[in-house]
Amino acid sequence: MDTSQNPSPAMPSDRPAGTVPLIDPRTGRVRGSSAVAREREVSAVAGASRRAFPGWRALTPRERSRRLDRLAALIEEHAAQYAALERAGTGKPADEAAGEVEQAADLFRFYAWAARTQSAPAAGSFVAGHESWVRWEPIGVIGVVVPWNYPLMMATWRCAPALAAGNTVVAKPAETTPDSLLLFADHAREALGEDVVRTLPGDRETGRLLVASEVDVVAFTGSAAAGADVAARAGTKRVSLELGGNSPVIVLPDAPEDTWTELARAATYNAGQSCAVPARVITLRESYDSAVALLTDAMRERRAGRDFGPLNNADQAARYDRIVAASSAKVTATAEMTLGEGEEGGFWRPACVLADLPDDDPAVVGEVFGPLLTVQAAESVEDAVALANGVPQALAASVWTRDMAAGLDLAGRLNAGEAWLNCHLVQTAELPHGGRGSSGHGTDLSTLALHEYQRPKTITARVRLAPRFW
Repeated sequence: MDTSQNPSPAMPSDRPAGTVPLIDPRTGRVRGSSAVAREREVSAVAGASRRAFPGWRALTPRERSRRLDRLAALIEEHAAQYAALERAGTGKPADEAAGEVEQAADLFRFYAWAARTQSAPAAGSFVAGHESWVRWEPIGVIGVVVPWNYPLMMATWRCAPALAAGNTVVAKPAETTPDSLLLFADHAREALGEDVVRTLPGDRETGRLLVASEVDVVAFTGSAAAGADVAARAGTKRVSLELGGNSPVIVLPDAPEDTWTELARAATYNAGQSCAVPARVITLRESYDSAVALLTDAMRERRAGRDFGPLNNADQAARYDRIVAASSAKVTATAEMTLGEGEEGGFWRPACVLADLPDDDPAVVGEVFGPLLTVQAAESVEDAVALANGVPQALAASVWTRDMAAGLDLAGRLNAGEAWLNCHLVQTAELPHGGRGSSGHGTDLSTLALHEYQRPKTITARVRLAPRFW
């Protein structure tokens, strides 16, 4: 794809020190600027969060729960403002942005409840004359590094369980999408108290400084390469990583009729900029030609500008174009786009299908992160599983078949932290999400995520004391 169709936006020559320009991905034009935190600001914010930790930790679970519930209410009360800020930085359609704000509020309500739950691996008389129990304690200050694809929602995935567990948080939004997290920090201050949540806008160097600062845990969501860098810089700190995905989709010949429309919808959600979107369709040789034709028809119904937004930034658009240009696919099918006035210079890319390509094609083995699906043929179900598990990423996957027993068996054999049957991207606060392999480690969502931000302490008391004589 010729990137000259999307020239680089004009950059202001008098950019103030300590700021970066913000670009509207729908137009490619400068829409404002954002502050860039450096070592002094990072140190000050981390220190303030450290000082706020004892007070937040000392609250009873009921009181923390009430405050988190109030934060959820503030997000709901200002939902339209949050959605507008999300759209400014990401270009998402209005319904996508509104839905993600609703999910963020729901997650805080869920973790407001979870703050009052208690779990322990063991308690009782394990040693004669002694009683033992295990306490889950907060760790301290959590440094949260948030990606640009879901600015508010990914921050919520990390911040909500960390706060519910009794920690304070310093959140660093992506350079291109600081808007909604700045508002979130204001509402967190109102609902939770001073310095319980702080936001540090900035660039990659800001993130590196946060990782190196006096935080106790680093929760990072982003690419595999960036995650490896974070882990190396964090040293002995605990690190929770949710990294890139490359989701396989096994479609058997008896798949439901709506398989292709559902896959096309999921693949273009957020312009395909999600670690868990379907990426690699794998079908049996006997139904391969039909699968390519049906998927192509479904993807051509999805139009950038009408059904989904642009890619987030110029670097991401250029990366996407390089992957597509490097592919040796013999079949390339692209949809039309429906752009508004003034959007010709934005980072829009059409829905696309690549087929008749080798198994080691760049579009197959790498995370494309765009509105694109590849199609591969497998000679057997066993071969399909091997292809599905044949890449380093292992975050999400799906299986499509009317045979529920066969589908459940295949879902269990896929190397992924989350697998769906006859659906994709169906998630809720109650169910855990996390990766394996180069997709990272750790758990988001569900009550299990609380343990990402807690550590156990065993307390044993001798209860049979020697008699005391007066």
